Amino acid sequence: MATPVVTKTAWKLQEIVAHASNVSSLVLGKASGRLLATGGDDCRVNLWSINKPNCIMSLTGHTSPVESVRLNTPEELIVAGSQSGSIRVWDLEAAKILRTLMGHKANICSLDFHPYGEFVASGSQDTNIKLWDIRRKGCVFRYRGHSQAVRCLRFSPDGKWLASAADDHTVKLWDLTAGKMMSEFPGHTGPVNVVEFHPNEYLLASGSSDRTIRFWDLEKFQVVSCIEGEPGPVRSVLFNPDGCCLYSGCQDSLRVYGWEPERCFDVVLVNWGKVADLAICNDQLIGVAFSQSNVSSYVVDLTRVTRTGTVARDPVQDHRPLAQPLPNPSAPLRRIYERPSTTCSKPQRVKQNSESERRSPSSEDDRDERESRAEIQNAEDYNEIFQPKNSISRTPPRRSEPFPAPPEDGELDAATAKEAAKPSPAMDVQFPVPNLEVLPRPPVVASTPAPKAEPAIIPATRNEPIGLKASDFLPAVKIPQQAELVDEDAMSQIRKGHDTMCVVLTSRHKNLDTVRAVWTTGDIKGHTVPHCPTPDGALFAQTSVDSAVAINDLSVVVDLLNIVNQKASLWKLDLCTTVLPQIEKLLQSKYESYVQTGCTSLKLILQRFLPLITDMLAAPPSVGVDISREERLHKCRLCYKQLKSISGLVKSKSGLSGRHGSTFRELHLLMASLD
Repeated sequence: MATPVVTKTAWKLQEIVAHASNVSSLVLGKASGRLLATGGDDCRVNLWSINKPNCIMSLTGHTSPVESVRLNTPEELIVAGSQSGSIRVWDLEAAKILRTLMGHKANICSLDFHPYGEFVASGSQDTNIKLWDIRRKGCVFRYRGHSQAVRCLRFSPDGKWLASAADDHTVKLWDLTAGKMMSEFPGHTGPVNVVEFHPNEYLLASGSSDRTIRFWDLEKFQVVSCIEGEPGPVRSVLFNPDGCCLYSGCQDSLRVYGWEPERCFDVVLVNWGKVADLAICNDQLIGVAFSQSNVSSYVVDLTRVTRTGTVARDPVQDHRPLAQPLPNPSAPLRRIYERPSTTCSKPQRVKQNSESERRSPSSEDDRDERESRAEIQNAEDYNEIFQPKNSISRTPPRRSEPFPAPPEDGELDAATAKEAAKPSPAMDVQFPVPNLEVLPRPPVVASTPAPKAEPAIIPATRNEPIGLKASDFLPAVKIPQQAELVDEDAMSQIRKGHDTMCVVLTSRHKNLDTVRAVWTTGDIKGHTVPHCPTPDGALFAQTSVDSAVAINDLSVVVDLLNIVNQKASLWKLDLCTTVLPQIEKLLQSKYESYVQTGCTSLKLILQRFLPLITDMLAAPPSVGVDISREERLHKCRLCYKQLKSISGLVKSKSGLSGRHGSTFRELHLLMASLD
């Protein structure tokens, strides 16, 4: 009798090289869960079929990196926004470009298709939201209200509202018919990265870099519940199709949440890093993540995930008390969306700007459309996916089969392994082999390894240490036949450099202990603060940063700034004068994590203190002696001088491509008042 095979709950499906340069954006088709679109720094949009190694189609036309991509619901159209602010819409079935839309003055950060009408919404780093009519090739309306980059846009299921999330820590709800903002939802203490409508009820979920997920009631315009303690910034959330729960793609895990009351149903460990998008098909959740030029896809079997009822214990935060489930979770708690009866109905009426706001076709647009191409890389996959089966519609699509799950590690005994080794047609079903594209690689010789250039920027997430050579751990081979390695020789090779690494880590640990001791005791400039009911955290932070700077170790400064950046109330002018010279060093570092931390700190300083600094320097001199004002003026002059020094560096790096270039361009805009 065959031994039953226990399959995994979550597994990695595939990893592909998606672009010739870094991947800057991607999106999954929500209808099928099988179509993947990627945008890259090579200015291309590539389309892939999940679990197939070859690119189906490559779309060209953009002249700057593609920052945002989105597929419409039937997966027949795709829209892509670039770093320059241009937007292009392609028809995938016809394999041609439909529209080129111009109007934004900065990066396109977010896009979404209207669920019924032929409209596209775009959000930009220029803080504007625009609604475009694909048929008329013009801007229908512009929505103003955000003060920073708009990171996510979502139309409501009935197509009447538009939700926007931005770096200004707010979520806004817009009425398309009236052309105005219905409500603003404050509450997040960090940039809001994602919003998602409940599929049925008047409910909205938002995820932020403050590591919280908030649920908003769209009838009462108030917060319903708040889930705290996410392991990192919330970048991707998705409601279950029946609305019973919310999935949150966290760092290396999938969390399943309920609301009213807020509770965690289940936590599934998935080694996907920072997941970028989620989709559901055939009771499987598909997650995709990207790093540099690679894109990885993962699968979670939702039939083995707790989605309602008894609450599962959170393995990361098991100190939380278990919440009780609702008495009747299936009963609707609020109003339900009223959807149009058919998608072929008349397009919904929306508020429009005057004719001067709208942009008509021009010869320049026609030239852009002639220069844009849709290169079909794989005709067989293209015909299977995009060619309609009849003249009316290709929907509903053919139901795809779920991805087979691999067996659990260690579950195969000798008998099962022997059975699996037999040539049999069932082998492909029981033990699926990933359909990966194998790229030819040159053979590696231990004694003469191929030289590998160290990258100019060392990425924050990487699979191997930078500068580590495999030959350092192997004995030199001078003859074709490699001699048997003695244990002592092997250990000496492995331990090579180990003592040096231990010294470095011990020193860093000692430095961090010193900074922590200063923060805990509150030793302000060498004077112990008397114990009081409400100690000044800003003073503690200032002294801790002073001690970290005195140690002259940038790694310690980065560790401390990563903590201080989470709490804006700790920042004072004193702290700015100390940190700004260190920020200048961080921005010039070869380590990506150092650059990211420096950009975050600089952005926080510019948002909170630049108006104060410019106002103080522009104010007329005071009458009489005001010591506190003079001290504040002196600090403002120091900060201004340091910011002017940094502004040149920021300007020089604003021309970079990818995420770094986008961040530096945003900082350059914030520093415009210094010129």
